Amino acid sequence: MTTPSDPVLAERRHLVNLAYRLLGSLTEAEDAVQETYARWYALSPARQAAISSPGAWLTTVAGRICLDVLGSARVRRERYVGEWLPEPLPGQTDPADRITLDDSVSMAFLVALEAMTPAQRVALVLHDVFGYSFAEVADVTGRTTGACRELASTARRRLRAARPAAPVARQAGLVRDFKEAWAAGDIGTLIGLLDPAATLTADGGGRVRAAIAPIEGGELVARYVAELAAFGGLTLEERTVNGRPGLVLRRGDELAAVYAFAVAEDRITHIWAVRNPDKLGPWLE
Repeated sequence: MTTPSDPVLAERRHLVNLAYRLLGSLTEAEDAVQETYARWYALSPARQAAISSPGAWLTTVAGRICLDVLGSARVRRERYVGEWLPEPLPGQTDPADRITLDDSVSMAFLVALEAMTPAQRVALVLHDVFGYSFAEVADVTGRTTGACRELASTARRRLRAARPAAPVARQAGLVRDFKEAWAAGDIGTLIGLLDPAATLTADGGGRVRAAIAPIEGGELVARYVAELAAFGGLTLEERTVNGRPGLVLRRGDELAAVYAFAVAEDRITHIWAVRNPDKLGPWLE
């Protein structure tokens, strides 16, 4: 009988961490891991016993499943209503069964991954985040070691183009100031906290009202969020969003949105507002 101490099942947390970074969706990550285990248990006992490293086998299979999902996801997201954002995660409540929150799950990092090809994304995450060799990455992607090395190099250049993030403590202070100014309807202070080129991207998924296109420019973003508060009944809570300071918005008892922030050079440069209720399940637990 399989027990929690089974070394195969012990790989689950690692696999979910990997799949979430690759897919940007906890729901899809858990589905991919479930499929990985289904394929493992479909093997005969003899075939299982012949595999010298079950962990490596599971990682390879999970990576291939995620690569396939990413390919189909690009088609699905072309039909998505409005902007598609990764599924936000709250701070850990159960360390044994949650995503490890570090810079590789920040909203800024995951959004940057979205601009990459599936193969670039897989190569970068496997090699740079999880430390797999390019030979192992090649086994997942079906490409040569050299090709995988080039995929990761291209992906790194895309990441370097982004502005460096501010320390977490500084970001927390700016988010707190933003929250207070937002609650007070202080547009002048909001504008001062935002980079002149700041952008707000919202994801309603066609399920709830949200800006269809990104709102660009610090003043426009400030006026947009001030108008949201003008409707009344809005409660703002400081929460950890994907390992970084963020905000949760409620109207009455209803969860309205989760806001993630990017901060550089003492200004808020980007706000991501996830409103699609299909992506807010972990925040209701």
